[in-house]
Amino acid sequence: MTEPSTPGAAQNQAELSRERIVSAATALFAERGYDGTTTRMIAGAAGLNVATVAYHVGGKADLYREVMRRAHEAERAAVAGALREFGARAGADPAGAAVGFADRYLDFCLERPDVPALWMRRWLADAAEFAGLEEEYTRPLLESVRDALAAALPGLPPERAELAVWSVLWTVHGFCRSMIRAQVPRFREHLHGLVLRELGIGGGR
Repeated sequence: MTEPSTPGAAQNQAELSRERIVSAATALFAERGYDGTTTRMIAGAAGLNVATVAYHVGGKADLYREVMRRAHEAERAAVAGALREFGARAGADPAGAAVGFADRYLDFCLERPDVPALWMRRWLADAAEFAGLEEEYTRPLLESVRDALAAALPGLPPERAELAVWSVLWTVHGFCRSMIRAQVPRFREHLHGLVLRELGIGGGR
């Protein structure tokens, strides 16, 4: 006879199923967008049936919110770490600190290509019913970087700092979704020049 499953084992199995579903949904939402993905596709990719998906995560909208929440948490942690390094270096070497921040963000997006892919899908009018995610997630991160740049570079107007952040964001996200993604060293050099020009420092005026 097989041993009856314990509550702990059942809970672990449920958590494993949930993670499989979220992982499958993340890949599909990043590749096809929210509007181009069905619950049946997610269930198939996770190796589960539709009823099991609904039991563990609810509907597709609930799953999308969870995927975007996790993407934001990963991005927020990466930005926070990069800002700490920027703050420690900016006083002595503002140009190097700014380039270092851009490098850290690029590295994060290369390691987690699903994150820029999810946001780029949204910029193409995907998942339009979730209109508040940019204000909830993107805006606070952007403002934290903008404020750090403005504080470290007293001559830099906040509005120019904000546009510089947007320029880096769009450029990095676009690169990570492009056919030239293999040319990281070349793009990194381009990114450094872009950062210095946008901020007007390090000979990039």
